[in-house]
Amino acid sequence: MHIPKPILSYLLFTCLCLNTYSQMIYPETKAVKQMDNYHGIKVEDPYRWLEDDNSTETKSWVEHQNKLTAGYLDKISYRSKIKNRLTDLWNYEKINSMFKKGKLFFSFRNNGLQNQSVLYSQTALLDKPEVVLDPNTLSNDGTTSLSGIGFSKDGKYLAYGISKAGSDWVEIHVKNIVTKEDLKDKIKWVKFSGISWKGNGFYYSRYDEPSLDKAYTQANQFHKVYYHVIGTNQNDDVLVYEDKEHPDRNFSTQVTHDENYLIIYGSETTSGQTLMIKDLSNPLNKFIPIVSDFNNEYSVMENIGNQFYVYTNYKAPRYKLVKISLNNPVRDNWEDILKEQEDLLEGVSFCGNKLISNYLKNVSSKLYLHNMSGVVEKEIRLSGICKVNMVNSSREDDVALYSTVSFTSPEDIYLYDAKGGTSKQIFKPIISFQSNNYETKQIFYKSKDGTQVSMFITHKKGIELNSNNPCFVFGYGGFNISYTPEFRIDRAVFLEAGGIYCVPNLRGGGEYGEDWHMNGTKCKKQNVFDDFIAACNYLVENKYTSHEKLAIHGRSNGGLLIGAVMTQRPDIAKVAIPTVGVLDMLRFHLFTIGRAWTVDYGCSENKEEFECLYKYSPLHNVKKANYPATLILTGDHDDRVVPAHSFKFAATLQKNNIGNNPELIRIDINAGHGAGKPTDKQIAEFADMWSFVFFNLGMNY
Repeated sequence: MHIPKPILSYLLFTCLCLNTYSQMIYPETKAVKQMDNYHGIKVEDPYRWLEDDNSTETKSWVEHQNKLTAGYLDKISYRSKIKNRLTDLWNYEKINSMFKKGKLFFSFRNNGLQNQSVLYSQTALLDKPEVVLDPNTLSNDGTTSLSGIGFSKDGKYLAYGISKAGSDWVEIHVKNIVTKEDLKDKIKWVKFSGISWKGNGFYYSRYDEPSLDKAYTQANQFHKVYYHVIGTNQNDDVLVYEDKEHPDRNFSTQVTHDENYLIIYGSETTSGQTLMIKDLSNPLNKFIPIVSDFNNEYSVMENIGNQFYVYTNYKAPRYKLVKISLNNPVRDNWEDILKEQEDLLEGVSFCGNKLISNYLKNVSSKLYLHNMSGVVEKEIRLSGICKVNMVNSSREDDVALYSTVSFTSPEDIYLYDAKGGTSKQIFKPIISFQSNNYETKQIFYKSKDGTQVSMFITHKKGIELNSNNPCFVFGYGGFNISYTPEFRIDRAVFLEAGGIYCVPNLRGGGEYGEDWHMNGTKCKKQNVFDDFIAACNYLVENKYTSHEKLAIHGRSNGGLLIGAVMTQRPDIAKVAIPTVGVLDMLRFHLFTIGRAWTVDYGCSENKEEFECLYKYSPLHNVKKANYPATLILTGDHDDRVVPAHSFKFAATLQKNNIGNNPELIRIDINAGHGAGKPTDKQIAEFADMWSFVFFNLGMNY
């Protein structure tokens, strides 16, 4: 029986009992009459006041919700054991990336439990690395993180962006690498920007300064490109490019390795770019437009003089590499270097006078060495089901650094000799997780419309398929992003406890190219949810688990996925974890960078798209039902997917749940969308998440 909400919310904490959820009493969330008219359809939005994250009322609501959730989690007896094991697992040396700039090798390293990884340099791979920049010294609580770096061509200067409390807003600072001196340069209100050096300065992109009370929510418009000379004030920076007629366009820059050309990419959404190139030899030169529509993706990989090698999906849904001459850059004159193949081309790197291609074959990586005409010379052998996370090389060297990762083992780093054709492992992390005791297999299942969908399943070797195993399904399905083999430290706790971890490769992602992506967008978005539901049903039908032993999880667009699945099929799982999710599909485009997502979602301002959005929008499809045990996760400084999505969804769930499962929200303080979150905050969040999952799936620890 559903219990009425009390008027005095401070009484809510006295009646919590984990084994009798019917006694769960939620904070009173006031409902305010708010009616919107969408193309003749009236839609209520009673909790819109929660969109104001600066109001006293919202802050009080957050405080009461966090107290309720903390009280619930505090009573799980093995929560501290899970946190301790997570800490043990996390505590191993990691190298996140390794690359060469000028005469130095650089790498991001973490000795185990450092909140932020540290940038190191070394003159040779066997030398002892020296600290270049330690983000852990930038704040007392580890919540200030690096967000983008750029090196001057002579290797003397490093420009680096820092983000505070997980925000997308970035400040750029400059450091003299040789003297270790921090310069006085400080550039503010940067967002969605690279750092592209030219001479004694660099190009970057920024917005105008927002009103401080709406810095984390207001729509981001009129992106501009500037050039900054080191040692000068930001007010003196030169405006390089803007578009006054299209306020929602974003611009990113790239300077070629020879510093002879400036490349500007324009975007309106998360898919499709314009491309223009400027010869920097003469300040009076104009930008040469290469592509002026937003129909395809383009990325300049290298140039040899005025010949540009461009990675694109133009007339190639699974991508190809083309060569474009500035002498005659019209599309009819583009030359295919790597033609489109059956497998997805994920990237191309230049290594001396060779090319290294990175393909995705059935969502597992393959590396090949080519000559400059694109002819395959040999395959660079990889081990089993894995993902290549990086390939770092240049035309100046005949060696490449690359890394591989799997579902059961963290990232290894290799040095490849393109002349000799050999790979040498130069770093293998030592971790307490016993990788050899686990296995990953890939299966294919049919979705609702008969489409074959891939899914990776990881578990202990020799597990019995008895329909009683705890199972955790993680999904995303959007924005052309591929979910490939990856090692997630927190998942190890679940695997060690006998759990089965599954990742289906849903439509909307990029695993099989642009067609796969587009078949999960706009009014085809339901395909994504159908793919995920079919994955859960497959696991039940094949006795991996049961619906009562199943937990589902997704982040960001994956949070939308979980919100949609649990409102369409409340019986699909016992536990649901929608994290930093896009949950109000009628208003997402009104906040920060939300309008850029309309290429995937559509927009409620369009009648046809509104009708599709309204059918699945998680916030608007909560009905009286017995919902899974739900833990909504968000951050109070999330200015990518503003926390109002999660706030309103939590309030609506709490009002409409008629079963005994808890409907809780955990709002991380001084945390954003996820990037740069310090290690201690990650461990605390995952300890809470897994404690909630273990308890509600009936697992012992």
